Amino acid sequence: MEHSTPIWLTYGFIYLTAAVLAVPIARALGLGAIIGYLGAGIAMGPWGFGLVKNVEDILHFAEFGVVLMLFVIGLELQPKRLWELRRPIFGWGMAQMAVCTGILFIAAWGFGFSWRVSLIAGMGLALSSTAICLQVMAERNLMRTPSGQAAFSILLFQDVAAIPILALIPILGAYKAAHATHTDGHIWLAILKTVGTIAAVIIGGRLLLQPVLRWIARSKTPEIFTATSLLLVVGIAMLMTQVGLSMALGAFLAGVLLADSEYRSELETNIEPFKGLLLGLFFMAVGMSIDFGVILRSPWTMAAMVLGFIALKALMIFGLANFMNLPWRERPVFTLMLAQGGEFAFVVFQTAAQYKVFQHSISSMLVAAVALSMLLGPLLLVLLDKLLLRRFSTVKEEGQTSKAKEISEQQESPIIIAGFGRYGQIVARVLLAQGQRPTILDHSVEMLETAQTYGYRVFYGDATRMDLLRIAGAASARVLVIAVDSVEQSIKIASQVRKHFPNLEVVARARDLDHWFRLRDLGVKHAQREVFESSLISAQSVLELIGESAEAAQRMTARFRDHNQVLAERMYPHYRDKDQNQLIAVAKQGRQQLAEQMARERAAMLEGDNDETAQDSPLPLQTETQDHRPADAEQP
Repeated sequence: MEHSTPIWLTYGFIYLTAAVLAVPIARALGLGAIIGYLGAGIAMGPWGFGLVKNVEDILHFAEFGVVLMLFVIGLELQPKRLWELRRPIFGWGMAQMAVCTGILFIAAWGFGFSWRVSLIAGMGLALSSTAICLQVMAERNLMRTPSGQAAFSILLFQDVAAIPILALIPILGAYKAAHATHTDGHIWLAILKTVGTIAAVIIGGRLLLQPVLRWIARSKTPEIFTATSLLLVVGIAMLMTQVGLSMALGAFLAGVLLADSEYRSELETNIEPFKGLLLGLFFMAVGMSIDFGVILRSPWTMAAMVLGFIALKALMIFGLANFMNLPWRERPVFTLMLAQGGEFAFVVFQTAAQYKVFQHSISSMLVAAVALSMLLGPLLLVLLDKLLLRRFSTVKEEGQTSKAKEISEQQESPIIIAGFGRYGQIVARVLLAQGQRPTILDHSVEMLETAQTYGYRVFYGDATRMDLLRIAGAASARVLVIAVDSVEQSIKIASQVRKHFPNLEVVARARDLDHWFRLRDLGVKHAQREVFESSLISAQSVLELIGESAEAAQRMTARFRDHNQVLAERMYPHYRDKDQNQLIAVAKQGRQQLAEQMARERAAMLEGDNDETAQDSPLPLQTETQDHRPADAEQP
C-alpha cells in the first residue's frame, strides 16, 4: 500500500533543509544570514532545482514575517518615544521619498518612458527593504545609534507612504478610461476607510487589548497566550488588508499601543520564534521570485537598471546623511541599507500592471531589478566591511589587529558585568582587586579597544541577547551587574534575565528614581541610583565647609540616606498603581517631616541632650523637586 506525503510536509522539509544548509555556510563565508536565505531561495526556485513552483503564494505568506517583525519593533517603541520621532519620520522620511522619487522619475523620463510609468517606477524604486534594513541593524546593533534611528524613521514613513501610492495607482490607471469621472468619490471613500481603520486600531488597542490580555494571562496556559499573541497580529493584518492598507503598518501600531503593557516582554518572547522563521522564509521567497528569464533576455539592460537606480538612490541618501549630520563613520552603512529596493515595490509594480499603468513586461523587469538589488545590497555591505570599514571593526592589542568578534567560548565566572563604561569599570576594578575575574560584556568596539589598552579582558557582545548571556555563563553564574548606559536596554536585560535565569541575582545601575522603580517592578532588589552616593559625599563636603564638624556632617548625610531609601520604598506602591497625586503627596510630606526631624535633632544637640534625639521618622525626605525640574532630574 502506497502512502503519499502531504504537500505541506514536503514543502516544510524543503524549506527547513535549505535554511539549515545555506545559512551556516553563508555565515561561515562571512556573508550573513540574509544572503544564505536568498541563495537558498534561488536554489529551490524555478531557476534553480525547481523544487518549489507556487512562488507568488509563498511570497504572500512569507510577508507575514515582516508583519511580525514590525509588531516586535512597535513593542519596543513606546508612544512617547514615537511622538518624539515625529519630526524625523515626517521630516527625513518625507525628504528621502521626495528626493529619491524625483531623481528616479527624471532618469526614467529621460529614457523616454511616459510620465505615468516614470512616476510609479520612481516611487516604487524609492522604497527600501524594511526586512533587510531592520535585520542588518539588529545584527550590527545599530538600532540605538543616530543612523539607526534615522533609518528606522525613514522606513516607517515609507510604510505610511505606501497607502497614498496604492491609492494613486487606480487614478493613473483610469487616466484614459471612461470611468475616470467616478474616481473622486472612490478616493474619498478610501481615505475615510483608512482614517477609520487606524482610529479603530488605536482606540480598540487602548480600551480592549489590556483587559483581554489580562484575562488570558489568568488562565495560566502559556500556549493559549502564544495563540493570543499570534491572533492579535493576524487579526489586525486581516483588518488592514480589508481596507487596502499595509499589514506591517497595522502590526506596528498594535505593537506601539502595547509597548507600555506589563505583557510586553511576554508578547515579544512568544512572537520572536515565529518572526525569525517567517523572515527567513520571506528572504527565501524573494530569492525564488527572481525571474532569471527576464534577466537573460536583456542582461545589460537589467544590469544598468539595477546598478543605476542603486547608484542614484545612494547618491541622494548619502547627501541626505550629510545634511542630517550623521556620524561620518555611520554614513556608508546607512546609505547602502536604504539604497536597495524594498519588498513593497513588488506590490506597487504588480498593482500598476493590473491597472494598466504599464505593461507586464515592464513590471517583470522592475520586479526582477528590485529582487536583484535586495540580493546585491547585503553583498555590498559585506564588501564595505571588508574594504572600507575594516579599521572600524578592529581592536588593537599589543601592536596587533584582530576583529572584534562576539563572545563565542563558554564562560564560567560567577559574576557577569554587562557594560564597561565608567560605572562598570569601577565595579570590575573592585572585584579584580579581590581576586575575582568577572566576565565583562560590552558592544562598543571603541570601549573594547580602550579596555584592552589598559589590560582589561572585555568580550564583545550585546547583553540584551539571551544566546550571548548563556555563553557568558548566566545559567551558572551567581550575580549579573547591569551597568549599561541605556535605560531601555537595562530594563530589557533585567526582564529577560528574570524570565530565563530566575536564580541569577541582579545588581543594577539606575539612572534615576523612575528607572529604580521600573527595576523594582521586575524584582531587582539591588539597584543603586548612579549619582546618589557621590551627591551625598559632595553634600557632606559642603556641610563641613560651612562649619559643621566632619562627624556631624557624616551623621547628617547618613540620616538623609536612610530616610531617602525608606521614602523610595514608601513611594513605590503609588508608582506601581500609577497614582501620581498620592506619589507627590507622599514625597512632599516626607520632605517636610525630615526637615522637622533634623530641626529637632539640631535643637537637642544645642541643649546637649543627645540621648533624646528621635531615631525614627515616619516618612523620609524626598530629594527631587517636583516642578520645573531639568530633563535629567530624577522623576518619581
